[in-house]
Amino acid sequence: MPLSLDKHSAGLGLRREMLPELLQQKPADIDFFEVAPENWLPYGGKLQRDFRRLTEQYPFFCHGLSLSIASPDPLDVAFVKQVKQFLDEHQILQYSEHLSYCSADGHLYDLMPIPFTEEAIHYVSGRIQQVQDILERPLILENVSYYIAPDQQLSEQQFLQAVLEEADCQLLLDVNNIYVNAVNHGYDANTFLQAMPTERIAYYHVAGHYQQTANLLIDTHGADVPDPVWQLLQAAYQHHGVKPTLYERDFNVPAMPQLCQELRYIKQLQHAQRQLERQAS
Repeated sequence: MPLSLDKHSAGLGLRREMLPELLQQKPADIDFFEVAPENWLPYGGKLQRDFRRLTEQYPFFCHGLSLSIASPDPLDVAFVKQVKQFLDEHQILQYSEHLSYCSADGHLYDLMPIPFTEEAIHYVSGRIQQVQDILERPLILENVSYYIAPDQQLSEQQFLQAVLEEADCQLLLDVNNIYVNAVNHGYDANTFLQAMPTERIAYYHVAGHYQQTANLLIDTHGADVPDPVWQLLQAAYQHHGVKPTLYERDFNVPAMPQLCQELRYIKQLQHAQRQLERQAS
């Protein structure tokens, strides 16, 4: 039976080098883990056994890297079936991916921006529905950071809302990506946040970024979460409600106590929102 997860929960991206420490003792601050299935599918033996020891004990989400949902290449059905087997085998609670693409007649090794057009809405939505049919579960799409918008006919907000509606899929709301895009493209982060459909939000991501110039932020997942992103997460809780929240840290990864400090702040914001809701009722 899959493990359940309370909405007032904070999660951490699991890296292979964390396994020995976590198998000894999982910090209480970590309520769930998230992994990219691509980072675990190729491995068997001891690594797979150690991974299973964690998935049997704790809730897990998957956040994929290479589905390439908007690619001009045909959908990799064999890969999607592999992912389904992985999700089933480890009883993964949620599977999310990027509303982007990373392949076009070969792997591009980066997340490429989708043209914000009506044609792209229909194309991507059809592929999302195909994936959901194979997975036999919802596909959760993340709003991604982007630095150019080729052939733009719609705003990012309009495009994202239209895809979610036409594909009838869920949203992984990445709060850091909203902030990064708002600074880089000159829109209001809170307006974008509030326009998202509450009923489609499955969970949240927060992360840090690199400020290259006053008007250019780079989404790195390589720093502590800055104050403006924390404030935007608090606004998300207030407007859309508390949901499981994942702290992404992929570079300059500090020791576990510092990672847990960020998780404790997530829980502090969740607790504060719960208190506000109790007072209002």
